[in-house]
Amino acid sequence: MASRKYDVKKELGKWLSGAERVVIAGIGNPIRMDDYVGVKIIQNLRGRVSDKVMLIECESVPESYMQQIIDFNPTHILLIDAAVLGLKPSESRLVKPEQLTSIPAFSTHMLPLRIFCEYLTKTIKAEIALLLIEPKKTDFGEELSSEISISAENITYALSEILPPNPNP
Repeated sequence: MASRKYDVKKELGKWLSGAERVVIAGIGNPIRMDDYVGVKIIQNLRGRVSDKVMLIECESVPESYMQQIIDFNPTHILLIDAAVLGLKPSESRLVKPEQLTSIPAFSTHMLPLRIFCEYLTKTIKAEIALLLIEPKKTDFGEELSSEISISAENITYALSEILPPNPNP
């Protein structure tokens, strides 16, 4: 029996349907190669989405942006990060914060994302999900591997089609 291919664009479209105000936070270390993919996607989205979408380059300290997120009062919060999930490099999964306890994910951040999400859930009424991307390399360096770079472009394209566009590109 053939397994069906995971369609990240379809999953994001379903999850973001009905979204009114969206925060997308890119997480990652700028000197750990593919770990930076979340921030790269945010950079790629700049100028392509409306002001109903707040784009945040968190790097490795998303907790530093907690108040900005709360003040924006989003209906949806999407955190994008690299995570070792045991998938092929560049594969991604959209997961709910409560799934973080059952997913064998590895993170390079000071505050575990599960705790960050729990705090946000208690503070504001927003849907929260994580888009986790399997890295190829997290060695010291400043460039994404080619597979992760292509994945970042594909996710950027998918999000720019799903989210409200910038009326003044």
